Amino acid sequence: MGTLIQNGTVVGSDRSQLLDVLIEGEKIAKVGPGLDTAGHTVVDATGLLVMPGGIDVHTHLDMPFGGTTSADDYTTGTQAAAVGGTTTVIDFALQSQGHTMKEALATWLKKSDNKACVDFSLHMAVTDLGPGDGSQGLREMEEMLAAGISSFKLFMAYPGVLMIDDGLMFKVMQKAAALNALCCIHAENGSAIDIVVAQMIAEGKTAPHYHALSRSPKAEAEATHRAIALADMAGAAVYIVHLSNEYALDELKFMQARGAKALAETCTQYLVLSLEDQMPGKSWEEAKFVFTPPLREKRHQAPLWKALVEGSLSVVSTDHCPFRFADQKELGRGNFTKIPNGGPGIENRLQILWHFGVNAGRITQEKFVELCCTAPARIFGMGKQKGTIAPGLDADILLWDPKAEYTISAATQCMATDYSMFEGWKVQGNAAKVFSRGELVVDNTAQPGKFLGATGRGRFVRREANAGGFA
Repeated sequence: MGTLIQNGTVVGSDRSQLLDVLIEGEKIAKVGPGLDTAGHTVVDATGLLVMPGGIDVHTHLDMPFGGTTSADDYTTGTQAAAVGGTTTVIDFALQSQGHTMKEALATWLKKSDNKACVDFSLHMAVTDLGPGDGSQGLREMEEMLAAGISSFKLFMAYPGVLMIDDGLMFKVMQKAAALNALCCIHAENGSAIDIVVAQMIAEGKTAPHYHALSRSPKAEAEATHRAIALADMAGAAVYIVHLSNEYALDELKFMQARGAKALAETCTQYLVLSLEDQMPGKSWEEAKFVFTPPLREKRHQAPLWKALVEGSLSVVSTDHCPFRFADQKELGRGNFTKIPNGGPGIENRLQILWHFGVNAGRITQEKFVELCCTAPARIFGMGKQKGTIAPGLDADILLWDPKAEYTISAATQCMATDYSMFEGWKVQGNAAKVFSRGELVVDNTAQPGKFLGATGRGRFVRREANAGGFA
């Protein structure tokens, strides 16, 4: 007895076909035309697109930052992901300076225990290799790999908290190369930015939009080039997270053309939000859009869209790091440096990319699946489990209604914030039904916005070390 999805168009990263999909247990059993219905529960997908569940490779759930903690924990965050069509997330375990990676892993697994509602994995953010020559930390990287963590986050920003110097970064990259692991880089020149920030505060420039003005796109471009150059020297594969502007994109493409094993993502907010529209410097409300890297001028959007089509940018993620406006963003009133950095987006990623990408003719539905499902699985070592509609893979399946109309609003969202970055936006295209490992966990046609599965059903996904798909 299985579940047979009939009459839908199966969309992959390379083609779309009218096919049936049979789910047995937690796996996809068969994909093909005219599958036998005998003994199966039939789901009629007429008029719907059958896609792999979305994979968001950049989230921050239950994360301490700036004296507070991100508003979504593993329950609300993963439920919001599911309602929006995402069935797997990769979060970040943050190693504190002076502590070990093992401590960070234990902390984040505890955060997710009995709370995650869809499957999840972790990147390990490295801030400290321990005393002496760092051999202790380098050995820990081997232990992380054995635990199924095959990507390591390195910060070039936030001095004194998360930022590491080039020497430590190079050591990690050398070890990652030896382990076939992937280095994920937050690329901004944190030292230069901190000087600009201090100068602005001294001049009384404390409003939210000065956060954006203090973090130049050129500071991101410089760090992007430096990170990829160091990784190239070390023989490592590198993945630039949340790339936001054309200058950084130019550096990425320059190094890619010279054979560097370099990949990058952008995020939904950089494709559709801008300094001109969201942060013109007129009100405290603009604190809602304080995240890092900041919003850029509109002119940067078209190059990012083009790069998604051409392939120099491989993934669209969210950098979902939500804080409530009323009591958390408020911490920085009068001083933008104290506004918690981050915005809510995990629930709306697919809606935004479909409406402004596919509906607008910027990308195809196949490219949509590549950017949101298949490439994330391939790059982050989950391609044998997730990211494609194929026999033997997890039955993470999204039934997408390309004609469904939806108005984005904080009043109806599942994310635990009191605002939406896309408040009042009308989009066409939305998740109709969402299956996670064969279980129907969301039915937006019958019970809109409600998670139907059990809290804590999500499982930790052990990922292979495949150097970002280069190996």
